[in-house]
Amino acid sequence: MKNLLKIVLGLSIISTSISSCGNKSSDLIGDLDLSDCNPNNTVDSKYCDRDGDFLADLPLSEDEWIDPETIVFSYTPVEDPSVYAKVWEDFVIHMSKVTGKKVTFLPVQSYAAQVEAMRSGRLHVAGINTGSNTVAAACAGAVPFGMMAKKDLSYGYEMEIIVPSDSPINSPADLKGKKVTFTSKTSNSGFKAPSAILKGEFGLEANKDFTPVFSGKHQNSIMGVANKDYEVAPIANSVLTRMDARGVVDSSKIRTIYKSQTFPTTGYAHAHNLHPAVVAKVKQAFYTYNWDNSTLDKEFKKADRFISISHKHDWDVIRKIDKANGVVYDCK
Repeated sequence: MKNLLKIVLGLSIISTSISSCGNKSSDLIGDLDLSDCNPNNTVDSKYCDRDGDFLADLPLSEDEWIDPETIVFSYTPVEDPSVYAKVWEDFVIHMSKVTGKKVTFLPVQSYAAQVEAMRSGRLHVAGINTGSNTVAAACAGAVPFGMMAKKDLSYGYEMEIIVPSDSPINSPADLKGKKVTFTSKTSNSGFKAPSAILKGEFGLEANKDFTPVFSGKHQNSIMGVANKDYEVAPIANSVLTRMDARGVVDSSKIRTIYKSQTFPTTGYAHAHNLHPAVVAKVKQAFYTYNWDNSTLDKEFKKADRFISISHKHDWDVIRKIDKANGVVYDCK
Protein backbone atom coordinates (compact mmCIF):
# COMPACT_ATOMS: atom_id res chain seq x y z
CA MET A 1 0.00 0.00 0.00
CA LYS A 2 1.41 3.35 -0.95
CA ASN A 3 1.81 6.04 1.65
CA LEU A 4 -1.10 8.47 1.40
CA LEU A 5 1.19 11.46 1.83
CA LYS A 6 3.12 10.43 -1.30
CA ILE A 7 -0.16 10.03 -3.16
CA VAL A 8 -1.31 13.46 -2.08
CA LEU A 9 1.94 15.12 -3.03
CA GLY A 10 1.85 13.39 -6.40
CA LEU A 11 -1.59 14.66 -7.33
CA SER A 12 -2.38 17.88 -9.13
CA ILE A 13 -2.67 20.52 -6.45
CA ILE A 14 -5.30 23.21 -6.62
CA SER A 15 -4.43 25.88 -4.12
CA THR A 16 -6.91 26.68 -1.42
CA SER A 17 -8.08 30.28 -1.74
CA ILE A 18 -9.09 32.15 1.33
CA SER A 19 -9.70 35.87 1.41
CA SER A 20 -7.25 38.06 3.28
CA CYS A 21 -7.99 39.48 6.69
CA GLY A 22 -9.51 42.91 6.94
CA ASN A 23 -8.55 43.74 10.54
CA LYS A 24 -5.43 45.85 10.87
CA SER A 25 -2.92 46.52 13.61
CA SER A 26 0.28 48.53 13.48
CA ASP A 27 1.87 46.71 16.41
CA LEU A 28 5.11 44.78 16.05
CA ILE A 29 6.02 41.58 17.92
CA GLY A 30 9.69 40.88 17.34
CA ASP A 31 10.19 40.72 13.59
CA LEU A 32 6.50 40.01 12.92
CA ASP A 33 4.75 42.84 11.11
CA LEU A 34 1.16 43.02 12.30
CA SER A 35 0.08 45.64 9.78
CA ASP A 36 -1.41 42.71 7.90
CA CYS A 37 -3.06 40.46 10.44
CA ASN A 38 -3.42 37.51 8.05
CA PRO A 39 -0.30 37.64 5.85
CA ASN A 40 -0.59 34.05 4.61
CA ASN A 41 -4.36 34.12 3.99
CA THR A 42 -4.84 31.11 6.25
CA VAL A 43 -8.15 32.16 7.82
CA ASP A 44 -11.32 33.98 6.81
CA SER A 45 -11.45 37.79 6.70
CA LYS A 46 -13.34 37.79 10.02
CA TYR A 47 -10.17 36.66 11.78
CA CYS A 48 -6.42 37.21 12.08
CA ASP A 49 -3.56 34.70 11.93
CA ARG A 50 -0.41 36.71 12.54
CA ASP A 51 1.89 33.77 13.29
CA GLY A 52 0.76 31.54 10.42
CA ASP A 53 -0.36 28.60 12.56
CA PHE A 54 -3.60 28.21 10.57
CA LEU A 55 -5.63 29.34 13.59
CA ALA A 56 -7.58 32.52 14.31
CA ASP A 57 -5.82 34.68 16.89
CA LEU A 58 -7.37 35.93 20.09
CA PRO A 59 -8.65 39.47 19.33
CA LEU A 60 -6.27 42.20 20.49
CA SER A 61 -9.11 44.13 22.09
CA GLU A 62 -10.46 42.60 25.31
CA ASP A 63 -13.83 44.08 24.40
CA GLU A 64 -14.10 41.36 21.76
CA TRP A 65 -13.48 38.51 24.22
CA ILE A 66 -16.50 36.53 25.36
CA ASP A 67 -17.17 35.16 28.84
CA PRO A 68 -20.48 33.27 28.55
CA GLU A 69 -22.56 32.35 31.58
CA THR A 70 -23.28 29.02 29.89
CA ILE A 71 -20.65 27.15 27.87
CA VAL A 72 -22.19 25.44 24.86
CA PHE A 73 -20.46 22.18 23.88
CA SER A 74 -21.07 19.81 20.97
CA TYR A 75 -19.63 16.62 19.51
CA THR A 76 -19.22 15.79 15.85
CA PRO A 77 -22.40 14.19 14.45
CA VAL A 78 -20.87 10.96 13.12
CA GLU A 79 -23.99 9.21 14.43
CA ASP A 80 -27.38 10.24 15.81
CA PRO A 81 -26.65 13.25 18.10
CA SER A 82 -28.98 11.86 20.79
CA VAL A 83 -26.57 8.94 21.27
CA TYR A 84 -23.76 11.26 22.27
CA ALA A 85 -25.75 13.52 24.57
CA LYS A 86 -25.76 10.61 27.04
CA VAL A 87 -22.17 9.59 26.31
CA TRP A 88 -20.87 13.07 27.17
CA GLU A 89 -23.07 13.53 30.24
CA ASP A 90 -20.30 12.77 32.78
CA PHE A 91 -17.85 15.03 31.00
CA VAL A 92 -20.32 17.93 30.80
CA ILE A 93 -20.79 17.71 34.57
CA HIS A 94 -17.01 17.64 35.06
CA MET A 95 -16.47 20.67 32.81
CA SER A 96 -19.13 22.56 34.72
CA LYS A 97 -17.38 21.87 38.04
CA VAL A 98 -13.95 22.88 36.73
CA THR A 99 -15.07 26.04 34.94
CA GLY A 100 -17.64 27.08 37.52
CA LYS A 101 -20.11 27.63 34.71
CA LYS A 102 -23.20 25.91 33.44
CA VAL A 103 -22.36 23.66 30.47
CA THR A 104 -24.95 22.49 27.97
CA PHE A 105 -24.64 19.88 25.20
CA LEU A 106 -25.76 21.07 21.78
CA PRO A 107 -26.89 18.26 19.43
CA VAL A 108 -26.02 19.10 15.82
CA GLN A 109 -27.39 17.28 12.80
CA SER A 110 -24.54 17.87 10.36
CA TYR A 111 -20.89 18.86 10.15
CA ALA A 112 -21.87 22.09 8.40
CA ALA A 113 -24.33 22.97 11.17
CA GLN A 114 -21.62 22.54 13.79
CA VAL A 115 -19.17 24.78 11.93
CA GLU A 116 -21.83 27.43 11.39
CA ALA A 117 -22.80 27.35 15.08
CA MET A 118 -19.22 28.21 16.06
CA ARG A 119 -18.84 30.82 13.33
CA SER A 120 -22.02 32.56 14.50
CA GLY A 121 -20.94 32.53 18.16
CA ARG A 122 -23.55 30.02 19.37
CA LEU A 123 -20.97 27.32 20.12
CA HIS A 124 -17.98 27.72 22.44
CA VAL A 125 -16.32 24.29 22.68
CA ALA A 126 -16.63 21.40 20.25
CA GLY A 127 -15.31 18.02 19.22
CA ILE A 128 -14.92 18.50 15.46
CA ASN A 129 -14.35 15.60 13.08
CA THR A 130 -10.97 15.25 11.40
CA GLY A 131 -12.01 16.49 7.97
CA SER A 132 -13.99 19.47 9.26
CA ASN A 133 -11.21 20.64 11.59
CA THR A 134 -9.41 22.48 8.81
CA VAL A 135 -12.67 24.06 7.65
CA ALA A 136 -13.70 25.08 11.17
CA ALA A 137 -10.27 26.58 11.87
CA ALA A 138 -10.25 28.60 8.65
CA CYS A 139 -13.91 29.61 8.53
CA ALA A 140 -15.31 29.50 12.07
CA GLY A 141 -12.47 30.63 14.33
CA ALA A 142 -12.18 27.19 15.92
CA VAL A 143 -8.92 26.67 17.82
CA PRO A 144 -8.21 22.92 18.20
CA PHE A 145 -6.23 22.11 21.35
CA GLY A 146 -6.72 18.43 22.16
CA MET A 147 -7.81 14.96 21.14
CA MET A 148 -8.32 11.53 22.64
CA ALA A 149 -5.36 9.16 22.98
CA LYS A 150 -4.20 5.95 24.62
CA LYS A 151 -1.95 5.57 27.65
CA ASP A 152 1.10 5.34 25.39
CA LEU A 153 -0.03 8.64 23.77
CA SER A 154 -0.83 6.93 20.47
CA TYR A 155 -3.94 8.18 18.74
CA GLY A 156 -5.93 8.18 15.54
CA TYR A 157 -8.06 6.02 13.29
CA GLU A 158 -7.97 4.61 9.79
CA MET A 159 -10.20 5.04 6.77
CA GLU A 160 -11.57 1.72 5.60
CA ILE A 161 -13.42 1.00 2.38
CA ILE A 162 -16.06 -1.58 3.27
CA VAL A 163 -18.39 -3.87 1.33
CA PRO A 164 -20.99 -6.50 2.32
CA SER A 165 -19.17 -9.63 3.51
CA ASP A 166 -20.33 -11.70 0.52
CA SER A 167 -19.62 -9.00 -2.08
CA PRO A 168 -17.62 -9.96 -5.18
CA ILE A 169 -15.64 -6.71 -4.77
CA ASN A 170 -12.17 -7.52 -3.41
CA SER A 171 -10.17 -4.34 -4.07
CA PRO A 172 -10.70 -0.66 -4.85
CA ALA A 173 -9.56 -1.59 -8.35
CA ASP A 174 -12.91 -3.38 -8.71
CA LEU A 175 -14.91 -0.17 -8.18
CA LYS A 176 -14.96 0.94 -11.81
CA GLY A 177 -18.58 1.32 -12.86
CA LYS A 178 -19.80 0.99 -9.27
CA LYS A 179 -21.73 3.38 -7.04
CA VAL A 180 -19.53 4.50 -4.13
CA THR A 181 -21.36 5.82 -1.06
CA PHE A 182 -19.44 8.58 0.72
CA THR A 183 -20.61 10.22 3.97
CA SER A 184 -20.28 13.98 3.36
CA LYS A 185 -17.88 16.24 1.48
CA THR A 186 -16.36 17.64 4.69
CA SER A 187 -15.48 14.22 6.12
CA ASN A 188 -11.85 13.15 5.86
CA SER A 189 -12.37 9.39 5.99
CA GLY A 190 -15.84 9.54 4.49
CA PHE A 191 -14.84 11.50 1.39
CA LYS A 192 -11.59 13.47 1.21
CA ALA A 193 -9.02 10.73 1.88
CA PRO A 194 -10.73 7.99 -0.16
CA SER A 195 -11.17 10.39 -3.08
CA ALA A 196 -7.43 11.11 -3.06
CA ILE A 197 -6.57 7.42 -2.70
CA LEU A 198 -8.93 6.21 -5.41
CA LYS A 199 -7.48 8.76 -7.83
CA GLY A 200 -3.82 8.63 -6.83
CA GLU A 201 -3.39 4.91 -6.18
CA PHE A 202 -6.02 3.31 -8.39
CA GLY A 203 -6.56 5.90 -11.13
CA LEU A 204 -10.29 6.12 -10.43
CA GLU A 205 -12.07 9.47 -10.69
CA ALA A 206 -15.57 10.35 -9.50
CA ASN A 207 -18.25 10.70 -12.19
CA LYS A 208 -15.84 9.19 -14.71
CA ASP A 209 -14.96 5.77 -13.31
CA PHE A 210 -17.53 5.48 -10.52
CA THR A 211 -20.70 7.23 -9.36
CA PRO A 212 -20.43 9.09 -6.02
CA VAL A 213 -23.45 9.30 -3.71
CA PHE A 214 -23.71 10.52 -0.11
CA SER A 215 -25.31 8.99 2.98
CA GLY A 216 -24.85 11.98 5.31
CA LYS A 217 -23.19 10.12 8.21
CA HIS A 218 -20.75 7.29 8.89
CA GLN A 219 -23.52 5.50 10.78
CA ASN A 220 -25.72 5.57 7.69
CA SER A 221 -22.96 4.25 5.43
CA ILE A 222 -22.06 1.44 7.82
CA MET A 223 -25.66 0.33 8.29
CA GLY A 224 -26.25 0.63 4.56
CA VAL A 225 -23.38 -1.71 3.73
CA ALA A 226 -24.35 -4.19 6.47
CA ASN A 227 -27.92 -4.25 5.12
CA LYS A 228 -26.70 -4.44 1.50
CA ASP A 229 -28.35 -1.14 0.62
CA TYR A 230 -24.90 0.17 -0.42
CA GLU A 231 -22.37 -1.89 -2.36
CA VAL A 232 -19.30 -0.03 -1.11
CA ALA A 233 -18.53 2.81 1.31
CA PRO A 234 -15.45 4.48 2.83
CA ILE A 235 -15.83 5.04 6.58
CA ALA A 236 -13.89 5.78 9.79
CA ASN A 237 -13.11 2.45 11.44
CA SER A 238 -13.39 4.04 14.89
CA VAL A 239 -17.10 4.61 14.27
CA LEU A 240 -17.56 1.02 13.09
CA THR A 241 -15.78 -0.28 16.20
CA ARG A 242 -18.04 1.71 18.54
CA MET A 243 -21.22 0.70 16.71
CA ASP A 244 -20.19 -2.96 16.81
CA ALA A 245 -19.41 -2.75 20.54
CA ARG A 246 -22.88 -1.33 21.24
CA GLY A 247 -24.52 -4.03 19.15
CA VAL A 248 -25.88 -1.48 16.68
CA VAL A 249 -24.33 -3.31 13.73
CA ASP A 250 -23.06 -6.85 13.14
CA SER A 251 -19.53 -6.38 11.83
CA SER A 252 -19.49 -9.95 10.48
CA LYS A 253 -21.75 -8.66 7.70
CA ILE A 254 -19.02 -6.24 6.60
CA ARG A 255 -15.66 -6.81 4.92
CA THR A 256 -12.79 -4.35 4.48
CA ILE A 257 -11.13 -4.07 1.07
CA TYR A 258 -8.79 -1.16 1.89
CA LYS A 259 -7.30 0.32 5.07
CA SER A 260 -5.43 3.63 5.08
CA GLN A 261 -2.61 5.00 7.16
CA THR A 262 -3.54 6.39 10.58
CA PHE A 263 -5.09 9.86 10.71
CA PRO A 264 -5.57 12.24 13.66
CA THR A 265 -8.95 11.72 15.24
CA THR A 266 -11.62 14.22 16.34
CA GLY A 267 -10.02 17.48 17.47
CA TYR A 268 -11.46 19.41 20.42
CA ALA A 269 -11.53 23.16 19.89
CA HIS A 270 -12.60 26.38 21.57
CA ALA A 271 -13.88 29.57 19.99
CA HIS A 272 -11.01 31.94 19.14
CA ASN A 273 -12.52 34.81 21.16
CA LEU A 274 -13.32 32.83 24.30
CA HIS A 275 -11.82 34.61 27.31
CA PRO A 276 -8.30 33.21 28.02
CA ALA A 277 -9.22 32.49 31.64
CA VAL A 278 -12.19 30.43 30.47
CA VAL A 279 -10.03 28.67 27.86
CA ALA A 280 -7.56 27.70 30.59
CA LYS A 281 -10.36 26.19 32.66
CA VAL A 282 -11.83 24.38 29.65
CA LYS A 283 -8.45 22.81 28.87
CA GLN A 284 -8.06 21.90 32.54
CA ALA A 285 -11.41 20.11 32.36
CA PHE A 286 -10.25 18.03 29.40
CA TYR A 287 -6.82 17.17 30.78
CA THR A 288 -8.03 16.28 34.31
CA TYR A 289 -11.06 14.20 33.35
CA ASN A 290 -11.05 10.77 35.03
CA TRP A 291 -11.82 8.15 32.40
CA ASP A 292 -12.12 5.19 34.80
CA ASN A 293 -15.64 3.70 34.55
CA SER A 294 -16.91 6.88 32.89
CA THR A 295 -19.37 7.12 30.03
CA LEU A 296 -16.50 8.14 27.74
CA ASP A 297 -14.51 5.09 28.84
CA LYS A 298 -17.40 2.82 27.90
CA GLU A 299 -17.91 4.44 24.49
CA PHE A 300 -14.35 5.24 23.39
CA LYS A 301 -12.58 2.03 24.34
CA LYS A 302 -9.43 2.84 22.37
CA ALA A 303 -8.70 5.98 24.42
CA ASP A 304 -8.21 6.77 28.09
CA ARG A 305 -7.21 10.44 28.13
CA PHE A 306 -7.08 13.76 26.29
CA ILE A 307 -3.74 15.06 25.02
CA SER A 308 -2.68 18.44 23.64
CA ILE A 309 -2.18 18.84 19.89
CA SER A 310 -0.63 21.15 17.34
CA HIS A 311 -3.18 21.85 14.62
CA LYS A 312 -0.48 23.17 12.28
CA HIS A 313 1.57 19.97 12.58
CA ASP A 314 -0.97 17.23 13.30
CA TRP A 315 -3.40 18.30 10.58
CA ASP A 316 -0.77 18.94 7.91
CA VAL A 317 -1.64 15.70 6.06
CA ILE A 318 -5.33 16.66 6.10
CA ARG A 319 -4.57 20.06 4.53
CA LYS A 320 -2.55 18.26 1.84
CA ILE A 321 -5.50 15.95 1.16
CA ASP A 322 -7.76 19.00 0.88
CA LYS A 323 -5.41 20.57 -1.65
CA ALA A 324 -5.15 17.34 -3.62
CA ASN A 325 -8.95 17.24 -3.85
CA GLY A 326 -9.13 20.88 -4.93
CA VAL A 327 -10.96 21.85 -1.75
CA VAL A 328 -11.63 25.56 -1.34
CA TYR A 329 -12.57 26.79 2.13
CA ASP A 330 -15.66 28.72 1.09
CA CYS A 331 -16.33 30.72 4.25
CA LYS A 332 -19.84 31.96 3.58
